[in-house]
Amino acid sequence: MHFSRRFLLTAGCVCGALMTAGCGGQSAGGGVKFVTIGTGSQTGVYYPVGSAMATLINERTQELGLKASVETTGGSVFNINAVLAGDMDFGIAQADREYQALNGKAEWEETGPQPNLRAVCSLYTEMVNIVAADDAGIRTVADLKGKVVSIGNPGSGQRMNAIDVLTAAGLNWETDIRAEEVRAADSAKLLQDGRIDAFFFTVGHPAGTFMEASAGRRKVRFVPITGMDKLIEAQPFYRNVKIPLHLYEAVANDEPDGVPTIGVTTMLVTSAQEDENTVYEFTKTLFEHLDTLRAQHPALSGLDAKEMVSGNSAPLHPGAERYFKEAGLL
Repeated sequence: MHFSRRFLLTAGCVCGALMTAGCGGQSAGGGVKFVTIGTGSQTGVYYPVGSAMATLINERTQELGLKASVETTGGSVFNINAVLAGDMDFGIAQADREYQALNGKAEWEETGPQPNLRAVCSLYTEMVNIVAADDAGIRTVADLKGKVVSIGNPGSGQRMNAIDVLTAAGLNWETDIRAEEVRAADSAKLLQDGRIDAFFFTVGHPAGTFMEASAGRRKVRFVPITGMDKLIEAQPFYRNVKIPLHLYEAVANDEPDGVPTIGVTTMLVTSAQEDENTVYEFTKTLFEHLDTLRAQHPALSGLDAKEMVSGNSAPLHPGAERYFKEAGLL
């Protein structure tokens, strides 16, 4: 799917108005440049994270000459394609999707490698979550066999993660489950309505979708994702993590140390065509105000400047690289 830059800026204005970003065309008085940040659904974590970044920029518009707006999108694949097409300036995406785009894999097999993709920095760890109705009898990934499972909409990060997990567990997503390809934002209601038995959602915690899923009459639980050692060895952007249950008091789980699963790093990406000074000022603002960012969302609470410079599959954008060298991070 391809949207014109005019459409994205217009839609971004609506989102930006919610956080006093405001906008009124391509530029404002004083030669201000508008930048858009591709996020995800409003019930996920990408949207509040992108909004936090935009707020930092917009509080310093006069100093930076930048004004930012956030765009709700279909997620990682959409954001990567949008920045490469020049429809957005920055996008939040999973590290596995960054790797696949750069190397022409998965959704980019037909179009081939995307050499113009550039990394700005890494952010936080997203977890591959499976939420199931407690009455569906799903306690392991293998128990998904024969069940109605939402694996995520095409173009979303969780769809590929879901297929990876199912395959690693010995299940064929096309024949062993009854796969539904709907947005994670819609899956909570479908689960409560009894139209699906479980859904995948790759996201940081806490996420509004899980709050919604666990607030209905139908009791739900997180399904452990274990036995993924071969998958992690083959695709090292995955790693073992645990879902923090204390954030979701209404779920049926009782694992005291959290529910085991796998996770991937979240990246901020842009295009090689993006103006160097724009990326430099954007990156500098984020890193010089990490304390403010950490306080904006629990998923950002563990941000560490040194770790944020590593973990990139794509080359660093020259603007980001310039700041990291100035700051002694490279």
